[in-house]
Amino acid sequence: LKRASQKVAIIMKRTRLDPIDRKILIALQEDGRITNVDLAKKAGISAPPCLRRVRALEEAGFIDSYHATLNAQKLGFGITVFAHVSLQSHNDVDIKKMEAQLALWPQVREAHLLTGETDMLLKIVAPDWEAYQQFLTTELQGTPNVESVRSSIAIRASKIAPGVPLEETEDKA
Repeated sequence: LKRASQKVAIIMKRTRLDPIDRKILIALQEDGRITNVDLAKKAGISAPPCLRRVRALEEAGFIDSYHATLNAQKLGFGITVFAHVSLQSHNDVDIKKMEAQLALWPQVREAHLLTGETDMLLKIVAPDWEAYQQFLTTELQGTPNVESVRSSIAIRASKIAPGVPLEETEDKA
């Protein structure tokens, strides 16, 4: 048990991942519901050390969360809109207020602070165009510090790849 705790401490302290850690992360990113036994097989180790490594990777912050990807269409969210938001003020206090407001809107699924012409890019889901327009005019455009909003409706998703390309970044981790 002491040796296992030392191994966990070593993983948590280091910033570089070994090949086994990378195999674990790649497999979990592809299938977050994989059993520990199957994960261990993919990583080339036995189940108990695999579980210890997963827990250590979680504690070290390499794994943020596990979730299911839901079908928005089947759940009644017919459109996805990317809203390009320009802000009046870029000071930290006003941006934090905006981020706090965004956290209250469940239809805003992602929010990214950007450089360039657009200050924030929001991914918003809605049942239809009318519902989005209602949100846009009554909520988003009425928010203090919002100067303007340009909306782009997604026609289809050509690629959705959650996570990061671990296979390509081996020497950068």
